Amino acid sequence: MKIRTRLVLAFCIIIFIPIVTVFTAYMLLGFSNFIPSDTFVRLKEHLSGLSVDAVISGALILILTATILILWIYKGFVPNIKKLTKAAKCIKDGDLEFTISSDGADELSELCNTFEEMRLRLKTSATDRVRNEAEQKMLISNIAHDLKTPITAIKGYSEGLLDGVANSPKKQEEYVRTILNKAIEMDTLINELTLYSNLDTSRIPYNFQKVNVSDYFQDYTCDISMDLSNKGIELQYVNYLDPDVVCVIDREQLGRVINNIVGNSVKYKGDNDLKIVFAMHDAGDYVQVDIKDNGVGIAKDDLPYVFDRTYRGDRARNMSAGGSGIGLSIVKRIVEDHGGRIWVSSIEGKGTTMSFVLKKYKPKK
Repeated sequence: MKIRTRLVLAFCIIIFIPIVTVFTAYMLLGFSNFIPSDTFVRLKEHLSGLSVDAVISGALILILTATILILWIYKGFVPNIKKLTKAAKCIKDGDLEFTISSDGADELSELCNTFEEMRLRLKTSATDRVRNEAEQKMLISNIAHDLKTPITAIKGYSEGLLDGVANSPKKQEEYVRTILNKAIEMDTLINELTLYSNLDTSRIPYNFQKVNVSDYFQDYTCDISMDLSNKGIELQYVNYLDPDVVCVIDREQLGRVINNIVGNSVKYKGDNDLKIVFAMHDAGDYVQVDIKDNGVGIAKDDLPYVFDRTYRGDRARNMSAGGSGIGLSIVKRIVEDHGGRIWVSSIEGKGTTMSFVLKKYKPKK
């Protein structure tokens, strides 16, 4: 039964029960002479003083009161129920462009406000899903392009070996080394894609340990400096920390952070003789790491988006340099999972500084 029908029936009950009661009393008074009872005598004495006008006036007052009461109840919750019904139909049809908030203080108004919060969350979720789908499409496009380049090179150099183009041991070694380097590039891309797929499921494997950060970063920079020097790149290591500072880190994942940042510096060095400065500072409760280069830099309009997944500001530059475009989003996630944060400053044509902080370990007292 609809609420409107229930209210109409309630109105009828409120009106007609008193009227029927009075009418029944008058009818009984007509037969009171045949029923010897003191009750009917007293009732007749009370009702004999009532005039017809008084009865009609009482009935009108009763009707007016019931009407006001029913309308007050109806206006109190039926409009909100209609709004909720309309909102539910809109959501069923996939339309989230409506508002259902209410200024009232009753339970139905609170339900409307809760429904509005649900709508906003659904709208945000739908927007995120559309954005994620667009990112996935872009990621597939980037990976397909970036895998095609090393595959083409591997295919070409392999055919050269089979056809006897590499007719000397030195040339054969160059061909095999090129094939190996291209295979390493592919492996790196696949590893990034695998880690990227774990970002949303929070399945990045961590093995956190208490580590002396001065020793860790010094050892790590020594390892990568040898490879960089072979490419003619200078790496300068500067440490302003106390030698006994300890942080809780994952050695492997934090190494991935350094590799990605340094790899970007190498990738976008331009025509400059690249120099990378790796510096560590004390930042109160945190250790701050700055990795600065003198490469091509990042355009001012691109700076707010460098940590977004699959974002590649200069498409032509990035396509030629390679890379999936997800490296810095992975870096940001790993740093944040370590309880830190990361940011970037850059001047186009002069270089870029990537900075991140790690929380110091403090023993519980």
